[in-house]
Amino acid sequence: MANPFRDMSVVIQVLVGVAVFVLVVLIGLYVPISPVAAVRAQEDQAAIERTKLNQEVIQLQVYQQRYGELKQQMEALSKQLETLKTIVPEEKDTDEFIRLLQGAASASNVQLRRLTAQAVVSKEYHYEMPFEVAADGPYFNILDFFGRLARLSRIINVGDLTFTDPDSAKSGAKFPLRPGTTVAAVFTATTFFTKPAEQAAAPATGAKATGAAAGKP
Repeated sequence: MANPFRDMSVVIQVLVGVAVFVLVVLIGLYVPISPVAAVRAQEDQAAIERTKLNQEVIQLQVYQQRYGELKQQMEALSKQLETLKTIVPEEKDTDEFIRLLQGAASASNVQLRRLTAQAVVSKEYHYEMPFEVAADGPYFNILDFFGRLARLSRIINVGDLTFTDPDSAKSGAKFPLRPGTTVAAVFTATTFFTKPAEQAAAPATGAKATGAAAGKP
């Protein structure tokens, strides 16, 4: 039986072979049921997933950078909070307040004669804890004492300041005045705290700090 393909010229045979090869390749690439098409579909799906993952990684990198910034901000705020707790503590810390007053008075060579607790005043965000204070000493020592109060870590406001003649104070004083005393002062020293305390708004019973706090000679 004659073979038409063999009867063709070599050129025609080559062209037919190339055409058959191309046809086979096209069938393998584009026919859905072919293995090549399945592999190609998997590669396309993998490329899509890789693109999505790259986008997610970029978003996570932004969040990571933002997390570092937020962490630094939180640390700075924590330090500010600790500083604020020193300036305006949560608790009343009455003993610490009296110690600060006595320390400033001793450093200025000023005598504290009386500390009388006043009623705690409730404000919107804090409480005021005032004390009536009687002190005496040389004039410039008294000024230095007030300056030291202004530089303390805890806020202490001084108000209702009244100066009296030490000679008149001496006549009714229970304590002898030191030599060189030229000024006797009575004022209100007010400090602050933030945490609600039991009976915070109740008036104090007029407690007086004498002895060590009063600087008894």
